[in-house]
Amino acid sequence: MSGTRRKAGQLGPQVEGYRAWLAKRGYTPGTIVNMLKDLGQVGLWLSAERLRTEDLNEERLAAFQSARRRGGRSRSPGPRALVPLLSYLRETGIAPEATPLVTPLGALLLQYRRWMIQERGLSPTTVLRYENTARRFLKESSAGWVFAPADLTGADINAFLLREFARVSAGSAKGRVAELRSILRFLYLQGITGLSLGASVPAVGGWRFATLPPPGMSAEDVQLLLDSFDRSTPVGVRDFAIVMLVSRLGLRSIEVARMELRDVDWRSGELVVRGKARRQDRLPLPAEVGEALAAYLSCERNPAAARHVFLTCRAPRGPIRADLVGDVVERACKRAGVPKVGPHGLRHALAGELLRRGAGLVAISQVLRHQDLATTALYAKVDLVALRRVAQPWPGAVR
Repeated sequence: MSGTRRKAGQLGPQVEGYRAWLAKRGYTPGTIVNMLKDLGQVGLWLSAERLRTEDLNEERLAAFQSARRRGGRSRSPGPRALVPLLSYLRETGIAPEATPLVTPLGALLLQYRRWMIQERGLSPTTVLRYENTARRFLKESSAGWVFAPADLTGADINAFLLREFARVSAGSAKGRVAELRSILRFLYLQGITGLSLGASVPAVGGWRFATLPPPGMSAEDVQLLLDSFDRSTPVGVRDFAIVMLVSRLGLRSIEVARMELRDVDWRSGELVVRGKARRQDRLPLPAEVGEALAAYLSCERNPAAARHVFLTCRAPRGPIRADLVGDVVERACKRAGVPKVGPHGLRHALAGELLRRGAGLVAISQVLRHQDLATTALYAKVDLVALRRVAQPWPGAVR
C-alpha cells in the first residue's frame, strides 16, 4: 500500500479513498487498477511540475495529456478516463469546483430555468426541453452574433418557427410553439422586451381525429418481443422487466425511470406510478409483471442502497435515464424481427388489445392514466375491423 502511494506522487494520499469511491460506483476490480494507474501518472506529473493537488482542473489535465503526448508515452489516459478522478477530488473538497464562463446568454437562461422551476413548477425534463428551445431561438435570432433579446421582433419568431417546422412532425411543432411562447412570456414579464411577443406566435393546425394512427403492434408481436430477451444475464433480466412494465401496464419511459423500491407494494399487489405533473396513481400489479420485477431485484444490486428500481449495468452505476427504455424496446424489436416501435408504440398496442377484448374507453383511460377521455378516444381508431362494421356505406358505392 505504501509503495502504491509513493508511485502516485502528489496524489498518493488519495489512492485508497479513490479506490473505495470507484468500487462504490460499480467499477470492476480490473478497471479500478487501471484508473489508479491513471491517478498515479497525474500525481507524478503534478509533483514534477511543482503543482498542488488543489491546482488540478480541466486545464491542468489537458496540460498533463499534452505533456504525455510530447514525451511519446505509449499509454496515456484520454479525457473521459480522467473525468472520474476530477469528480472524486471535487466531491471530497480537495480540488475546487469548476467555474464556468458565464455569458450574457448563459446568465439569462439560468434566470429562465429558475423561473420555470420556482414560478411554474415544471418537471426537470420539461425544463430541459424548454431551455434547449430557448437557447436555439436566442442564438439564432442574434443579429451578427450580438446577443440583444430586447430587439426581438415578430419576424425573428416566424423565421425560427419556419426553420423548426421544416424538420419536425406536426406534434413536435405544437410543442415548439408552447416552448417559444414560454420564453417570450418570461422575457416580457422580466421587462426585457417591451411587447408581449407571445401573441405573435401562430398556432399549429392539427385535428385529433383527422388521421389514423400508425398500425399498432399485434399481441403476437409483443410476445415475440418479450421472448427475445436472454434472461440468463443481468442485463436481459433488467430489460425484460422494463418491457413487461411498458407492454402490460402501459408505463411511460419516464415513469419506468422514476420508479423507486417503495413504489412496489408486494403485500397488496399494487404499484405506485409517478406520472406527469407530479401525479401519482396506484395500479394493480399483475403476477407476470411482479415475477419479472422480483427476478430483477433478486440479482445483485450495486449500489445496494439505491432507492430506484432500475439501475445502469455499467459503471458508474446509478438510476437509468428515460431514453434507455426506448433503446431497450428498439433493440428487442430488432432481435425479434418485428417492426420497430418505441415505448409509446407498446402503449398503443396495449390499448388496442384491451379494446379488442371488449374493454370500454373509461377502463382503458384508467389503465393508461389519461386525464382527458378524448385522448383515450384516439385509440378507438386502431380497431379497423370494428370501425368497418359500423361505417355507413357511401352513396353509390358497393360495400
